[in-house]
Amino acid sequence: MSQTVLNCGYVPLVDCAPLVIAKELGFAAEEGLAFNLVRQPSWSALRDMLALGHLDAAQMLSPMPVAMSIGFGGLPARVDTLMVLSVNGTVFGVSNDVAADLGAVPFGDAKALLSALSARKGAKLRVGVPFHYSMHRLLLSYWTSTAPDLQIEEITVPPPRMADAVADGFVDAFWVGEPWGSVAVGQGVAQLMMTGKDVWQFAPEKVVAARHDWVEANPDASARLMRAIFKASAWLDARKNIPLAVEILARSEHLSMSPDLIDPALSGDLITKQNMAPQVVGRFLQFHKHAATFPWRSQAAWIASQLGADAAGIEKAKACFRTDLYRQNLADIGADMPGASEKEEGALHFETAVASTRGHMILAPDAFFNGRTFVFPGCDA
Repeated sequence: MSQTVLNCGYVPLVDCAPLVIAKELGFAAEEGLAFNLVRQPSWSALRDMLALGHLDAAQMLSPMPVAMSIGFGGLPARVDTLMVLSVNGTVFGVSNDVAADLGAVPFGDAKALLSALSARKGAKLRVGVPFHYSMHRLLLSYWTSTAPDLQIEEITVPPPRMADAVADGFVDAFWVGEPWGSVAVGQGVAQLMMTGKDVWQFAPEKVVAARHDWVEANPDASARLMRAIFKASAWLDARKNIPLAVEILARSEHLSMSPDLIDPALSGDLITKQNMAPQVVGRFLQFHKHAATFPWRSQAAWIASQLGADAAGIEKAKACFRTDLYRQNLADIGADMPGASEKEEGALHFETAVASTRGHMILAPDAFFNGRTFVFPGCDA
């Protein structure tokens, strides 16, 4: 049987794994698809390639489809989030000089770190983020908004250049996806201070996105794409598969780097400072468990609200997170799904059972560091 070729864009990060695994282990082929994985040097390049029709689908930062759909920045285009590709998986680190200024701050304590940074004297803290419309930048803004004395200068740095930016003194700190935080630590230029989940415990980090017109014109290919990614995500969340996943991702045609730099993201064993024992971070990067792939419309609303969208913009954002297609296209393969498509974001402090299409399912904690919760108009939670 001939296969349908899909051009899928990605940026070399560990959380591109579902695309890579779907290609390499045959989940795409099972759906009659051949993934042509097209590596991109930056998020702006990937955005433009998708908007201009050079890509069929892409790994995207979760705020990118929202921003594009409501007309913020760059090329406006109606882009659909078909499913979430990964949850969490980012780190916040500082240069060695800043780490020395901060003194002893417990790893993962977002409030203590914020207090220590606010107490520093001197110029603005220059923080490298991979893209303006990124979860990294939104979490940075949300976190630092509670510390009015801390002045931040946001500097866009492509993920593969983040360690160099620290080494060259271009940034004082960074928020980036793995493995690039581990690369900075491995080069001896930075120290990791916390992870993204220390600010929001269940942040949708990357998504599978496609132009709305392409999705409407190719419903069958869209469904097969979603099924292949769903199967790959389930495979990735089995701990026994980590060694093979690391080996595949490390290959020259994918991330092209040492397996030792890739393993921490998948295992959750993060080396926060050179020559130190790793910190064990539970649920550091999730692909499948706890409805990780589900495109919650309330998450889209939170993203839009943090971008400054009005009520109409929030509704557009919710519409681009395609829970309808998720339910339609994954039901036939037995995917369990939440009964609701929206929830009160930040309300879960423990693993919690909720109604699902197969009875009930367990959702992971999704609390924010400051205890706030968010409910948006029209929420069906």
